[in-house]
Amino acid sequence: MTSLADLRVIDAATLFAGPSAAMMLGDFGADVIKIEHPRRGDPSRGHGASVDGVGLWWKTLSRNKRAAAVDLSRAEGQEILRRLAERSDVLIENFRPGTLERWNLAPEDLLELNPRLIVARMTGFGQFGPMAKQPGFGTLAEAMSGFAAMTGQPDGPPTLPPLALADGIAGLAMSYAIMVALHAREQTGRGQVIDLAIIEPILGLLGPQMSAYKALGVVPKRTGNRSSSNAPRNTYRTRDGRWLAISTSAQPIAERVVTLVGRPDLVEQPWFASGHGRVQHVDELDEAVASWIAERDAAEVIARFEEVQAAVAPIYDVSDLAEDPQYAALGTFVEVPDEELGSVTMQNVLFRLSETPGEIRWAGRAAGRDTDEVLAELDYSGERIAALRADGVIA
Repeated sequence: MTSLADLRVIDAATLFAGPSAAMMLGDFGADVIKIEHPRRGDPSRGHGASVDGVGLWWKTLSRNKRAAAVDLSRAEGQEILRRLAERSDVLIENFRPGTLERWNLAPEDLLELNPRLIVARMTGFGQFGPMAKQPGFGTLAEAMSGFAAMTGQPDGPPTLPPLALADGIAGLAMSYAIMVALHAREQTGRGQVIDLAIIEPILGLLGPQMSAYKALGVVPKRTGNRSSSNAPRNTYRTRDGRWLAISTSAQPIAERVVTLVGRPDLVEQPWFASGHGRVQHVDELDEAVASWIAERDAAEVIARFEEVQAAVAPIYDVSDLAEDPQYAALGTFVEVPDEELGSVTMQNVLFRLSETPGEIRWAGRAAGRDTDEVLAELDYSGERIAALRADGVIA
C-alpha cells in the first residue's frame, strides 16, 4: 500500500523546486503527470551529467512521473490543462505571476472547475511585492537570505553552494505545504492556493538571525568550518591525509572530546560550560584537537572517538558514499529500471514508513512518452490526439 495512491498531481513547473516537490509526492504513490513544452522541454533535462545525451539529474527529478508534452500557451493546450485540473488534486506551477491568468488558467477559474483543487504556486519572490515579476532562481535566494554572507572563510568572499540548495529546501517546504492543504481539505471540502517564495524557506534553516539582529544588532560573520554557537567544531586533517568533521553541540560530547585529546583541564574552566563560552576560546580548543588528530591516522581517530562516544565523521566524496556500510544498510541508493538507459542508480525515498513505504517505480521518462495515455484518460479520441500533435500543441 502506498499512502498517496489516491492523489493525482499535475507538475507544470520547471527546473528544481516545484518538480522536486512533485517528485516527493510521487515517491509515495501519487499519480504525477509532468507537463512540458513540446519543443523546449524542462530545462533540467540538460543539467548535470548525462549518458548518451540523456540527463541523469532528470532521471531522478522526474522519477515516478508520467511525461506529457503540452503547449500551455495555446488555447488547445489550456483546455487540456483545464480538463486535467478538473480530475486532479494538486497543480504545481512556477510561472511568473500573471502567466496563468494570461493563459486563462487563473487559480480562481481552476477552483471553479474543481473546488477541491490545491494550486501550489512556486516562484522566486512570491505572488506580490516589488520583485514579484522578476525572474528568480535558487541562487538569488541563497544570496538574499544571508546564507552566502555567512558562508566561506573569514577572510574570503561570500560563498554560494555548489548545488541547488535553496530550490531543494523550497521543494521540501512545498511538499509539506501541499500535505497541510490536503489535510485541511479533509475538514473543509475545499481546495486552496499556496503561495511559496523560494527566498523564504531557506531563511528557516539559518536559525534566529533576525531575532538576534533585532534584539542585539548581531550580524552573522563568515567563520569557515567553525560554528558561531559551539566549539570545537571544524574539519581536521589526519596523519594519513584524510579529513574528519567533529561537532560538539552537546556539552557532554565537548567534555569527552577535550578529555580524549589530553586536555581534561579545559573542562574545569568556567567558560567551558556553554557553547557560547567555548566559542570565545575557539583557537585554544581547535589547537588541542587539531594537533592530537594530526598525529594519528583516520582509522585510529575514528575508533578512539567511537570508544568514548564522541561525534566524528569522515569527509566523504561520492566514491566514499558508494562504499559506506551505513548507507548500504539503510538502502539509501537503489538501482531503478529505465527504458532509455537500462537502469539508473539514484537516491532512494527520503524516509521509511513502516506501513506505507515509498517506492521508486521508474526513472524520469523520455519527453512526451505518456502524452497519448494522459489525453485518452481525458476522453480525447485518437483522431483528436493526432490532430493536436500535427498542429504542434502536443508531442
